Amino acid sequence: MFQPIIPTSGLAGWRFLQRTYDSQMQTFTESAALKRDSTYFRETIGTVKTAEDLVSDRRLMRVALGAFGLQDDIDNRFFIRKILEEGTTERDALANRFADNRYQDLSKAFGFGPKEFLKVGQPDFAETIIKRFETKSFEVAAGEQDPAMRVALHGQREVELLATDSRSNNARWFHIMGDPPLRQLFETALNLPKAVGQLDLDQQLTIFKDRAQRVFGSEDLSVFTDEGKRQELVDRFLVRDQISNMQAGMSSNAIALTLLQSG
Repeated sequence: MFQPIIPTSGLAGWRFLQRTYDSQMQTFTESAALKRDSTYFRETIGTVKTAEDLVSDRRLMRVALGAFGLQDDIDNRFFIRKILEEGTTERDALANRFADNRYQDLSKAFGFGPKEFLKVGQPDFAETIIKRFETKSFEVAAGEQDPAMRVALHGQREVELLATDSRSNNARWFHIMGDPPLRQLFETALNLPKAVGQLDLDQQLTIFKDRAQRVFGSEDLSVFTDEGKRQELVDRFLVRDQISNMQAGMSSNAIALTLLQSG
């Protein structure tokens, strides 16, 4: 399978990936293995009627879980079946017990739960999931070259969507806090310690919003409708991530010189 080309780390690598994204993505989605999985999903998903049908087919599961960044759960069949069967309408549903939003998103997308309707028969369902699968798979592949690039790609896309989301500002912040890559993006860009995650959720919310106000001039996530603000967010993440990776064994002057050269 084609592996994304990222010639260097940090901002220079990110700028190259941005310039070449469309062509690299096209080459990636034409890879034989990816096309086989996508074709199989497209041709088979319509026969699925229950969560058990889905989790019993490993090839369908590879696409379904990959579309939500949950590919590491592919061997946890019982767990995923429960996530799907219990849905998200009940407060105590399994998916709702996790801070990680991806399980809720997966369950909602398929609609196996009580008081939900099965969505696999909708005309655009297969193509929507396949598109997500291709995008997420590219991010995973980029992350194998450089973990920060996976976070940046995910963040760039998701923050733009969140900026225009109809939910309240607090609800959108809670979404960020429950999405592992998004949380990493904001924690790093805002220079917050990981220990923040051990605090009460309401305390975390206050800290994230206060720091965003100081750094971006607003705690309202709608500020990221501005492309420049989104780029600033990703740039701050990449610079701080690069500094963190450099700190071991390097002087501050050497770090500064390297960042200047890579910018």
